[in-house]
Parts: sequence; C-alpha cells; structure tokens
Amino acid sequence: MSQQQTIALPLQPGKGFAELRSGTLGVRLAVNADEIDALQALRYRVFYQEMGARADATTSATQRDRDIFDTVADHLLVVDHTLGEGPESVVGTYRLIRREAAARIGHFYSADEYDISRIEANPGGILELGRSCVDAGYRGRAAMQLLWRGIAAYIFQNKIELMFGCASLPGTDTDVLALELSYLYYNHLAPAAIRPRALPHRYIEMRRLDRDEIDTRAALNKLPPLIKGYLRLGGFIGDGAVVDPQFNTTDVAVVVQSDLITEKYYKHYERDSREDQG
Repeated sequence: MSQQQTIALPLQPGKGFAELRSGTLGVRLAVNADEIDALQALRYRVFYQEMGARADATTSATQRDRDIFDTVADHLLVVDHTLGEGPESVVGTYRLIRREAAARIGHFYSADEYDISRIEANPGGILELGRSCVDAGYRGRAAMQLLWRGIAAYIFQNKIELMFGCASLPGTDTDVLALELSYLYYNHLAPAAIRPRALPHRYIEMRRLDRDEIDTRAALNKLPPLIKGYLRLGGFIGDGAVVDPQFNTTDVAVVVQSDLITEKYYKHYERDSREDQG
C-alpha cells in the first residue's frame, strides 16, 4: 500500500511517556511534523534504498515512505542526542496504531493481508506494530533494546493487552524461505483464538518442508532479528505467508500478548517513572 498524503499528528494520540535514555540514545514518541518527516525519510532509506522496495513516482520524488496510516499512528523514535535535538537526531522508529486510531481510517494496515477478526474481537486494548527500522549505523543491541523499552512503556500507559502486525522476511521466493516458514509454522503457530490467517487470495502455505526436515539451529540463524525478537517475547505466528512485491518481502503475521512481555521492560519503565516523579 502506498497511498501518499500530507502527514499531521494524530488528533487523539495515545498516552506518551517521558523519554527513556541509554547513554546518548533516547526513545520517545514523535512530537511534531518535522520529526515525522525525518522518520519517513529514514524508512525510505532503509526500505527502498537498502532493501529494494519498489517506489512509485511520488515516493521517488519525495524520498519519503509514507501512507495514510501515518496520519493516525503514534510514532516511536530512537534519537541520538549527539546528532542534535531536532529531527536530525532520529535514528530508529516503530509505528504504533491503536484500535481507536485504526477506526478513523476504517481498518488496520494488516487487514490488507490478513484476516485479523479474532484479534479485533478481543475486548481489551489492541495495538498494531509496523514499519520498524533502524539506521544502518545503529543496528546494535542498544537501539533495539530501547525500541522494546519504548513499546513496553506505551502498552503500559495505554492498557494494551494484545499486539500484532506483519513482520517481513527478505525476498519474495517462498521456496528459498522454505526452512524459515516451515520452522515458524511448526513451532510458533498462534493459538486458534487469536490466530490471524492470510486472506484467501494472498494465502501461501508455510508448511513447505516436513517437520523432520527442519534444522532448528539453521532456521533460527536465518530468521531476521526482528522476528527473533518477537519470538523471544513469547510471540506467535499466524497461518499463511503473504508476498509483498512492493517491499520485496514475504510477510508473516505476528501476535504478542502483553502479559508475555519480559518483566525487565516493565521494571525499566517503572524505575524510570519513579525517578522522573521523584
């Protein structure tokens, strides 16, 4: 999806939190249009220039990755204070869309690929995660740890019970990805009550190898760090892969129950909150 639109901050944003710091890096929500423009420029560099996504004319001209969902989302930022205190400091981002925000458009981004009705039936707070990326110079442990701390703080503040989204494997040849897809299906399939399923016209079978053909260590080594991060948090995978030709990826649906988020992130947030209040 590549709908282009002038971006404004959401009219009813979710509750924010005080910036969390780790050395010169910090994580917080975007607070103005310039920061949103900066994160869209970062997404363009990562998705289009590095990963080979196919840009339409507007995307090429603006060198920005943006769509209509940016207008209702909250945007998590990792900033490096050594680069400045404005939009030039943005080095990582994650897009956060709550149920109330998605309702302003009429659906979640993931609904273009997956039937997420079982997730939407959950009466509690739900949150779609997407468009995660980090500048090439910051792809170590520190930036990703900060992003997860920021997500934990956000779900704590906004009473989120269930998180979901699409995570990507590089490339569109599902036979090349047979090991990873098969491993995910056999070992991390979501419980039926919260399991997304790829839409019928986009559904690609993930069981491309028999269970006894899977080398678990090799599969884990080949999985992208973001997917492994979801799995470490107790995340589950939906049924069916989806090829996304625009972004040159094969997507899987991910679901994470908030009470499975590792306790250390809550401890970080609660400690930082006490220090801010004290």
